[in-house]
Amino acid sequence: MSEAPAFTAIDHAMMARALRLAARGAYTTKPNPMVGCVIVRDGEVVGEGWHERAGGPHAEVFALEGARERARGATAYVSLEPCSHTGKTGPCAEALVAGGVARVVGAMRDPNPKVDGGGYAHLREAGIRVDEGLMEAQARELNRGFLSRIERGRPWMRIKLATSLDGRSALASGDSKWISGEPARRDVHRWRARAGALMTGAGTVLVDDPHLTVRLEDDASGKPVPFVAPLRVVLDPGLATVARGHIREGDAPTLYLHAPDARMPRGVDAQHAHVPVRAGLFDLHAVLALLADRGINEVQLEAGATLAGSFLASGLVDELLLYVAPVMLGERARPLFEGLHIDAMTERLGMRIVETRRIGEDVRVLLRPEPVPAPSTAAAAAAPVPATPPPAPAN
Repeated sequence: MSEAPAFTAIDHAMMARALRLAARGAYTTKPNPMVGCVIVRDGEVVGEGWHERAGGPHAEVFALEGARERARGATAYVSLEPCSHTGKTGPCAEALVAGGVARVVGAMRDPNPKVDGGGYAHLREAGIRVDEGLMEAQARELNRGFLSRIERGRPWMRIKLATSLDGRSALASGDSKWISGEPARRDVHRWRARAGALMTGAGTVLVDDPHLTVRLEDDASGKPVPFVAPLRVVLDPGLATVARGHIREGDAPTLYLHAPDARMPRGVDAQHAHVPVRAGLFDLHAVLALLADRGINEVQLEAGATLAGSFLASGLVDELLLYVAPVMLGERARPLFEGLHIDAMTERLGMRIVETRRIGEDVRVLLRPEPVPAPSTAAAAAAPVPATPPPAPAN
């Protein structure tokens, strides 16, 4: 068994730089992973780049173009294994060989079956030294959505909710405008921009009529921030909302997921697909598998307590994005989640706080559920299909 490579302080600094570069593609690379590359020769950065958009040049190509002849004998730091196959662009492993680099430091392997070690093998066969595993945890965190789709066959699932201090998402009437402040509502759009799909339920469409679009502020130079519009997904068993609402407007695509026996109304043209329904409940595993097949890496759910609770009870939620406002709504207001049916402390769902940040007057809390045993019944992985969907909060 070969010894783990001994990485230097320079190695760590350059990989951290590659990861920061990779993160610049968060809004534009989907469904591809985010990748950054830094080329260093004699302690000097001679070329760098990141994958900017699916179908465009990869990070290694931009870095090699910047380095030119200085790439010969240099070290290339890449946040993801260079590809070894030809897709919309040529293989990056071959480009690094042609560029003459002497060493490649990679953060992690690409689990895509088209790569999965093949890129590193190609480099080694060409006589290039390859050191793997530097800052792998950070690299996996950056591309958690892509990795979820490739390794688990489903997107990374995030639920976004605004809440009062007493854990309420809306008044009893359904009114939730606005629990959180304007800075928090602006912040949500940055999370929307990195998602491949924004999901909601028919109840939210009927009551709140959301747009579910991305609206970003211009950058420091006054230019619009580029992003790929997420797919808008509506869970609508009977296609009750397919002909109405802001969610059909604008350039962002909209997909309606419905029960197998639902029929599209005459004269309505919309993307739609049926999902298995068992005992009146959507199969949420099938919902996420369908989206993975469409190349969705991350799903952000913005819906009411019933649908949010169904996903949480199913064990399919990877991340909770909570905006906690310094207000109280009282005991008659609606909870964050319904349907959890926790009767004993031993059944409680543990959460790990990943990050807290002040956003205006609110506090943004990012949490991830602690591992729990797999659900014992099919009902735990299903969503209710009510005849009249309940209203849901808009923010």
